[in-house]
Amino acid sequence: MSARVVVDWTRCDGHGVCAALLPEHVSLDEWGYPVVEDGLTLREARQVVQVCPVLALRVERDRASASGRA
Repeated sequence: MSARVVVDWTRCDGHGVCAALLPEHVSLDEWGYPVVEDGLTLREARQVVQVCPVLALRVERDRASASGRA
């Protein structure tokens, strides 16, 4: 099952902790805010969310996977 990570821009401070801890899944844009790769497994997405110190990330299941169309 695939999932995506959504950033709550009102909470994100752009410190880059998520990218420093999980560079294989998160990069930073030119302003220092996270860009999370697409196509993460649910487990990978949860790992990314758990490293955020300000709780600015959340997991959303991929709509195609959630409806049974993969």
